[in-house]
Amino acid sequence: MKEFLKKKNVIFSVKRYGIDALGAMAMGLFASLLIGTIIGTLGERLGIEVLSTIGTYAKSATGPAMAISIGYALQSPPLVLFSLATVGIAANELGGAGGPLAVLLITIIAAELGKIVSKETKIDIIVTPAVTICVGVLLSLGCAPVIGKAASAVGTAIMWATELQPFLMGILVSVIVGIALTLPISSAAICAALSLTGLAGGAAVAGCCAQMVGFAVMSYRENKVGGLVAQGIGTSMLQMGNIVKNPKIWLPPIIASAITGPIATCIFKLHMDGPAIASGMGTCGLVGQIGVYTGWVNSVAEGAKASIGAMDWIGLILISFVLPAIITWAISLLFRKQGWIKQNDLKLDL
Repeated sequence: MKEFLKKKNVIFSVKRYGIDALGAMAMGLFASLLIGTIIGTLGERLGIEVLSTIGTYAKSATGPAMAISIGYALQSPPLVLFSLATVGIAANELGGAGGPLAVLLITIIAAELGKIVSKETKIDIIVTPAVTICVGVLLSLGCAPVIGKAASAVGTAIMWATELQPFLMGILVSVIVGIALTLPISSAAICAALSLTGLAGGAAVAGCCAQMVGFAVMSYRENKVGGLVAQGIGTSMLQMGNIVKNPKIWLPPIIASAITGPIATCIFKLHMDGPAIASGMGTCGLVGQIGVYTGWVNSVAEGAKASIGAMDWIGLILISFVLPAIITWAISLLFRKQGWIKQNDLKLDL
């Protein structure tokens, strides 16, 4: 059996399912829901109807985009990969608010079973898509609503706790999501799977920004402008190799996130009312900031918010850029003086 599964490229591992598949799902979300929201918002604000239409179509492809991305990460053969579009539609729709998590779990099972039967019969063109689609849709009908409700309940509990205890939860959410962003897993997919928005989403944005901007600024002496851009609007995950060599370099951004998180929740009341995936993106392509702005626009349109004020912008800029840069830089100076961070500990091969 082990040899057969190996031949079929079915590998049961945390890396493949918890890192590769989860990260790919985030890319699928980005290429559909997130970019669709951004384009649609631009269309609404600029009065360009065609952009709004494009955004609507992009958002409607969320389910299949996630499923196909996951299938690609699992190295599914073509017939399995293309069949996963149907699975994604079913799992995302039936999963409700927790659709992304339902898509992740159900697509993994459907894809792996599809790979097992792939090219095992002379009528592969019928058997492989039939097995992939039937397994995926049947699992969606039976399990997606339960998975979705469970994910939604966890996300709702986190958001409720953040509203109830904004200081403590501001620290916890900011630190945990920020750490997830730098680890080789997807903080964006985690936030999307839990539908993490509202005040908790704002704390998540703070934590992600602390990691990205923090590493970009404190490693400037080693990596210059290239490193500033690569980490500041790219990803702090680039530092994972250096973190393994010297874990102490991770402390300044983590401490910064523990400080900016409660500032975001208690002082500026920073809400992420845009797409949940944006909560876990930080300053990557400025997606976190665009998500917050999208939420403002939607709240104003719905009458929940009177207008976008100066304090909104001040809070967003301070939490996203200014405070993470200053706090992390100051702490890193102390660490360098103590010898905990040495020259080139933060050096990237750019």
